Amino acid sequence: MAKLEASGVTVEYVMPRNGEHLVALQNVSLEIEEGEFVSIVGPSGCGKTTFLNAVDGLIPIKSGRIRLNGREVKRPGRDRAVVFQSPSLLPWRTVRDNILYGLELQGRKHEEQSREIVERLIEVVGLSGFEHVYPSQLSGGMQQKVNLACALAVDPELLLLDEPFASLDAQTRELMQEELLKIWEATRKTALFITHAIDEAIYLSNRVVVFAARPGRVREVVNIDLPRPRPLSLKRDPKFLAYADHIWALIYDEGRKQQANRGNNNGNSHSNRERALSGGGGATTKPGRSTLRRLLPAAFRKLRDRGASGPVAVVR
Repeated sequence: MAKLEASGVTVEYVMPRNGEHLVALQNVSLEIEEGEFVSIVGPSGCGKTTFLNAVDGLIPIKSGRIRLNGREVKRPGRDRAVVFQSPSLLPWRTVRDNILYGLELQGRKHEEQSREIVERLIEVVGLSGFEHVYPSQLSGGMQQKVNLACALAVDPELLLLDEPFASLDAQTRELMQEELLKIWEATRKTALFITHAIDEAIYLSNRVVVFAARPGRVREVVNIDLPRPRPLSLKRDPKFLAYADHIWALIYDEGRKQQANRGNNNGNSHSNRERALSGGGGATTKPGRSTLRRLLPAAFRKLRDRGASGPVAVVR
């Protein structure tokens, strides 16, 4: 049995302004084995983070099932932990106390084992000597190390990472990828990683899942047959570059489809606006004064009636 099993998952939103239904994910099926590191990539807006949120139980699914260790996911639980894009650390707590926080919420603050867990994780993520430092005194990369340690402290069955290095500079991001692999190799947690960076996904993962443009679907699952441990120099290996070219071609194709669909929708919307301004008839004409009066903000109408000229600033 797979560690995580998603079967036919569909997620749909209702747009509050017009009541239209937006399908974010459609019939997504994916399995992740125990101890596996799997990344999801795809065009912007294809539902990568939506899928991660569904796996965490943060949002409901319209149809399908998500199971973790055979148990259906319906709400957030202790068996999952999320590492978000921003560190989300408590600024008034030290590194040590931030890592301890999740154990406190579980009522385990005063257990000897909890102190041992925190001390071990501080060493694992490479923050020895910074135990009593506050988040504001740390670099972005070090803050994300604390964030990762916070997630690992509660010993989740599944580690969910939503673009955790997106806000870091390029050099720090590369170093953090290497650090994350070392941490993963030390803990062997089952991990689901969301990213826009193809090389990051290949470098970290056992498999890379490519999502199609919205509605998000599994376009292809790419098995990454590269040896571990993986030095950063592996990114220059011809086999690595071949994986990158293949995945980029898939995403590029989906991106082109997405742009074509968006162009068609924009064209239809433009035509609808023209028809609305012209009164909904056949040929498009200039909008009448009554139509313009409805469209112009009240402040501009008052200034127009007074004969004002020159630049106008409207404070709402």
